[in-house]
Amino acid sequence: MPRNKKTQADKDKKDQAAAALEAGQSSQADPADTAIEQDDRPGFPIVGIGASAGGLEAAEGFFKAMPSDSGFAFVLVQHLDPTHQSILAELVQRWTGMVVDVVEDGMRVEPNSIYVIPPNRDMALSEGRLRLIEPTASRGLRLPIDFFFRSMAADLQERAICIILSGTGTDGSLGLKEIRGVGGMAMAQDPETAKYDGMPRSAIATGLVDYILPPHEMPERLIAYADGYYIPGGRQGSQAQPIETDALAKIFLLLQHQKKHDFAQYKRNTIDRRIMRRMAVNHFERLWDYLHYLQNNPREVEILFRELLIGVTSFFRDPQAFDMLEKRAIPQILDSLKPSEAVRVWVPGCSTGEEAYSIAMMIREQMSLRKQEHLVQIFATDIDEQAIKRARVGLYPNNIAADVSPERLQRFFIKSDGTYQISKQIREMAVFAVQSVTKDPPFSRMDLIS
Repeated sequence: MPRNKKTQADKDKKDQAAAALEAGQSSQADPADTAIEQDDRPGFPIVGIGASAGGLEAAEGFFKAMPSDSGFAFVLVQHLDPTHQSILAELVQRWTGMVVDVVEDGMRVEPNSIYVIPPNRDMALSEGRLRLIEPTASRGLRLPIDFFFRSMAADLQERAICIILSGTGTDGSLGLKEIRGVGGMAMAQDPETAKYDGMPRSAIATGLVDYILPPHEMPERLIAYADGYYIPGGRQGSQAQPIETDALAKIFLLLQHQKKHDFAQYKRNTIDRRIMRRMAVNHFERLWDYLHYLQNNPREVEILFRELLIGVTSFFRDPQAFDMLEKRAIPQILDSLKPSEAVRVWVPGCSTGEEAYSIAMMIREQMSLRKQEHLVQIFATDIDEQAIKRARVGLYPNNIAADVSPERLQRFFIKSDGTYQISKQIREMAVFAVQSVTKDPPFSRMDLIS
């Protein structure tokens, strides 16, 4: 189906952006242009769909069950052969009455539309537009689904929705974690219905998937979720009901009784958004109804507890901070130590261990460069017991290659069956423990607190 022609202003902006990228300039717009773009951000749900081997069959089931006037926009990131022309858009058009487009750089996302990634391109969402980028990683290392999901998290925050369909490998799991970390929603195909279950199982293993369903059952849940008050644009003309203070206090008591942790002093805006998200997932409009559900479902109390703790984490997550650690902080610490003294580091809120292990790798590298050897004690703590258990094992999916250099992967990890495990040398530098910074005593005599 042909789409309305873009305005000349849109075309000019696209040409300017392309020219800037070709010239190696920053792709960020100037502040005035950004303000205009942000005012024009889409007010409807955007759904990113990641698929690989067996994904076409799954996508067919999904789109045949999705109404063509749902008000959603869908972006399909399918692993494609970079050397062949794709007919994916033509195939998808057979299954739906929605507009189906192969993405062009700068294309604005519109509702009741499906956008298909072209071959041999990475793609990102930025200010409601789809941006195409020539891939820099070799074919075997590319993770286009993670790349796109991460951009969705940054651009849409809680409005981001992602779906993982059939495929081998782990692509999509890291991006899913980012989306859930900002309050978005995640679905995965039931592995029993997937032709290849690697990607769905990897997504489910994060513990952050909201719905595990066959593809043809996903649209109904998706519509019900987006129709809730949690999603801007859902329930047209309605406003989210305010969080009732009395009901919230009772929820805090439930959490304190079952999980021994008091959330009463946490930032209210964050708490409200996370609770409203669980209400949307479970299709409750009133907090009192959700409270009654919690009282009768200890499992939901456990899920809410973990929901309130979700933090976005990855190896070497903040490049500027880790650059400062590598070039200034760690060398200063090592310079100040006597040969018999230990390096002592505390990483509170360590989640699944990526930050602690990143620091351990940097300290090991710096000691090797300086031909120094010290005992290294990294105390990594979190109140999430499940996260601590995963951190101790130090086992991560192979898509961490997007964040860890090939040199560090070879030196500090052991690769096996699609996973990377932190080497024993690095694991022995970190001690992981469950701890609450609000009620347990802190660690003392630290050289570094991260």
